[in-house]
Amino acid sequence: MNFLFAWRYFRSKKSTNAINIIAWVTVTAMAVGTAALVVVLSIFNGFEGLVKTLYSSFYPDVRITAEQQKIMLLDDATLAKIRVLTNVTAVSMVVEENVHLQNGDYRTNAVIKGVDENYNKASGVANMISNGAFETGSVETPALVLGVGIENALNLMSDRAINPVTAYLPKRGVTSSNPLEAISTVNLQPTGSFSIQQDFDNKYVITNIDILKEMLGLKPNEYSSAEIKLANVKDEEATIAALQKLLGKGYLVENRYQQNRSLFAVMQLEKWAIYGILSLILVIAAFNMIGALTMLVLEKEQDIQILQAMGGGRKFIQKIFLTEGVLLALTGSFIGIILALIFSYLQVTFKLIPLTGSFVIDYYPVKILFTDILLVITTVIVIGLLASWVPSMKAARQKISLRAQ
Repeated sequence: MNFLFAWRYFRSKKSTNAINIIAWVTVTAMAVGTAALVVVLSIFNGFEGLVKTLYSSFYPDVRITAEQQKIMLLDDATLAKIRVLTNVTAVSMVVEENVHLQNGDYRTNAVIKGVDENYNKASGVANMISNGAFETGSVETPALVLGVGIENALNLMSDRAINPVTAYLPKRGVTSSNPLEAISTVNLQPTGSFSIQQDFDNKYVITNIDILKEMLGLKPNEYSSAEIKLANVKDEEATIAALQKLLGKGYLVENRYQQNRSLFAVMQLEKWAIYGILSLILVIAAFNMIGALTMLVLEKEQDIQILQAMGGGRKFIQKIFLTEGVLLALTGSFIGIILALIFSYLQVTFKLIPLTGSFVIDYYPVKILFTDILLVITTVIVIGLLASWVPSMKAARQKISLRAQ
């Protein structure tokens, strides 16, 4: 019943034109605030999805490392048990170490990854090659795949390089007063370069695991990590639990999110910060709503008294104006969501707003999530209820006075 009264007040033309103006200003402000909130959250979703896609090209679905040490021990029997686990489709063994690279007069530092023949199945790096091919060579003819940032720092073109790149690696467990005795040197022939994201392009180079283990003096069952490809990422928790049970203590089994905790935590923090800031637009719009409802209460003073005389209690009167406020807020939010959906479709289809700079895409990505729309609607309802509270209380406290005017 209270909704019917609120709907009538919402639709009817007010005797004071200022009330109509303030009401529609409120609806417009709510629409603009809602549209901005949905669009910005959707852009953040687009960037988050893009970053996850890029990072998934380099980071595996699941990674096994030593919990405390840099090198872990993993024998052939254990590896065989890992490979036959349900949901495991590929296991690649990896060795990582800091390296100093030299190409003539050009030098740079990097992290070198030694990978086995299964790496292309567990990682998407081979699909991100920008020059040449993904070839890591062998012990006899070791090759090197570089990130484009490292490639530029060494002033070479991987697919046309004639001379090899010299890599300087620390010898494991060797201490000497002569620095040269503690360093291994190997020549690696560049075969290609990958372009994923600056964090990887400027940091990593990839070679054959056998040559790297030989240079570092590692034993056959010593590795830095095991990178695992899953058949179904949705079942990763069960797979991780099975791996942890199989390996026991001393090993760290992480999914892709856990491998990049800081990155995803910052992305979520930024999204919630933007949500909080843009919600202030809706709060400012709520001040207009307070004014519109207060003036409506004054205009409908006689109607309120009649309802009270007919038995309408204070809670009933209060609910009418609370509902009126929610109607104003929801009308604005509905218009705003429609505008946001239209803009998002146009942005995805026609790329209206370009993205300047050196990025993998040339336009702002947009991804609308139903949960974001639900969050925005909930926020609008809460703000509408809070803004309507004071005017509704004022209406509920009206005293009955039906004397002739």
